[in-house]
Amino acid sequence: MAFSTRLLSKSRQLYGSQAIHAIPVRFYAKEAAPPGPPLKGDQMLKNIFLEVKKKFETALGILRKEKIIIDPDDPAAVSQYAKVMKTVREKADLFSESQRIQYTVQTRTRDIPDARTYLLTLKDIRIKRGLTDELGAEAMMMDALDKVEKEIKKPLMRDDKKSMALLNAEFDKINKKLGIRKEDFPKYEEQLELKIAKAQLDELKKDALEAMETQKKREEFKDEAMPDVKSLDIRHFL
Repeated sequence: MAFSTRLLSKSRQLYGSQAIHAIPVRFYAKEAAPPGPPLKGDQMLKNIFLEVKKKFETALGILRKEKIIIDPDDPAAVSQYAKVMKTVREKADLFSESQRIQYTVQTRTRDIPDARTYLLTLKDIRIKRGLTDELGAEAMMMDALDKVEKEIKKPLMRDDKKSMALLNAEFDKINKKLGIRKEDFPKYEEQLELKIAKAQLDELKKDALEAMETQKKREEFKDEAMPDVKSLDIRHFL
């Protein structure tokens, strides 16, 4: 069951700076989703439990059918694992990592009125998720904000559409300078998923080796040769 827990756990945050900065422009505009109808506590907890149970069972059902080779050094194995996990997310209706970041940004910034606090919150999200700003985009974005606020001679509010258009134009210049293009977002997503898949296979390999080493120390297994990790079939552990 340790393998299944690892497979279904949250993946490590291995994003480059594109993941936090390549967010569609619409997320900079202030939007507020209408709240759903209130639910009584017991019913809400029951609904959450049933939803989680359904997602978990769906994920396990897929993992029981798909063969996963624990070989993080084999690009084909990494690609296959990424494909399986993508199927799990789609069938179980789970967020991808980039979708999870976008959701976090939306929920945490929904009621922020000004652009500066928004950008600082974005930075806080990045730091707390262990992401790195390898491209130095944050400093460029703050410089762009300083430029716009100097031009309009007041703090930039997110509901000021005219001034926000100026800021977004500056952001477009930054994206162009950094080589970040909207049409390349699917490629960034694919590269990201492969990085995550490789990291998860590394973790699975590490866990498997540790488990085998522990088992080897037991008297009844001392004379038995441990199998190659790549030969393990995870479906037998689910």
